This record gives sequence, C-alpha cells and structure tokens, in this order.
Amino acid sequence: MVRKFNPDGMMVSPAYSHGVEIATPARMLYISGQVGALPDGSIAKGIEAQVQAVIANIDRVLAGADMTRADVVKYTIFLVAGIDINAYRAAAGPLLPVPPPASSLVFVQALASPDFLVEIEAVAMRQA
Repeated sequence: MVRKFNPDGMMVSPAYSHGVEIATPARMLYISGQVGALPDGSIAKGIEAQVQAVIANIDRVLAGADMTRADVVKYTIFLVAGIDINAYRAAAGPLLPVPPPASSLVFVQALASPDFLVEIEAVAMRQA
C-alpha cells in the first residue's frame, strides 16, 4: 500500500506530497536520472521540450516495469537555471498524478552535457 499525504499543520503543494508511506511487500523501481534526449539520440530544444522528453523517457522506463506515473513515490528534479523554474512547472505540472508524489527540486551548476537543462530521477513502487 502507498499512502501519499500532507500532515495537518503543513502547507499543501499541488506539486508534491510531504510524505509517502510504503507498506511492503512491494516491487521497487529506481529510475536513473533522465534527460531531454530523444529516442534518436538528439536533444530536445528548450526547457519545455526537454521536460516533455524527460517525462516520456520516465514513462518508458515505468512501462518496462509494468508501472505508470501513479506508481511514482519520489521525484528528484535537477535544474541548471533558476530562470527555468516557471517553465518547468508549466510543462511538468499537468503530468503529475493526484495526489502528487514526494519531490525535491535542486538547482545545479551543470549536468552531464551543457545541452541538458533538466534531469529527473524517480522511485516507483507497486504492490507485489
């Protein structure tokens, strides 16, 4: 069982849940950081296109484990430029399940390639 929650007395965000409790037994999936690389190896142009590519890549990994975004219990988002935060939220917001998973967003100096603007890693869980 997965319970995503916001305890009483805490601000509620539409972008993340403060806690995600997992009762086992369960199958856990750890998804490596996904970037804006397209299936042909090219890199999507611009933050919005890269966010969409990242989410599509995460969806592919989830599908490979017979899971969906609803099974994600934690995202860690890495952004290179603070100026991209609103564009990131606009591109990613509609794709989050309700209730959303736990989440951390970190600004970093650089990613593996200077062309990458965003990277997202995820943890998913499905009852066994």
